[in-house]
Amino acid sequence: MTHVTHTFGPWFDEQSRVLVLGTMPSPKSREDGFYYAHRQNRFWKVLPALYGLPSLVGDIEAQKRFLTEHHIALWDVLESCDIQGASDASIRNPVPNDMNFILTRAPIQGIFTTGTKAGALYRRYCLPACGREAVTLPSTSPANCAVSLEQLCERYAVIRQMAEKEKIEKGK
Repeated sequence: MTHVTHTFGPWFDEQSRVLVLGTMPSPKSREDGFYYAHRQNRFWKVLPALYGLPSLVGDIEAQKRFLTEHHIALWDVLESCDIQGASDASIRNPVPNDMNFILTRAPIQGIFTTGTKAGALYRRYCLPACGREAVTLPSTSPANCAVSLEQLCERYAVIRQMAEKEKIEKGK
């Protein structure tokens, strides 16, 4: 068990409409300094696929451009915790991030967590402080092999719908 502190900040701007939250960066993400860096994590395959784009695995600058262009913010539920490797199941002594840091700076319309552990931690530690519900989506981790890439894309489509909601409403 290792005590880990989040080593990089949230990715968002004043136009972000969707907030996607993991639990805590993996060792590879902490090493690379950005979210979902492990090459076998399917996050950077799923999100671009929602827009008909190719995988962004391994290209942090392209990932950042993608997030900004599509009004998606990324962060994690936890600021620090004790964890073994990248195992969410091993998390002990969690300290949450203050979601109001983003929620007071960006017009977030929807909050989503990637995986059941992130969802449970959010409900326990963040929801009481910010009062904003989050939708729990399946984990994109390679450990969640029961859910196919196609199924992940189907479930994550709600992110694109929420990110584009304002644009669609203005077009009416």
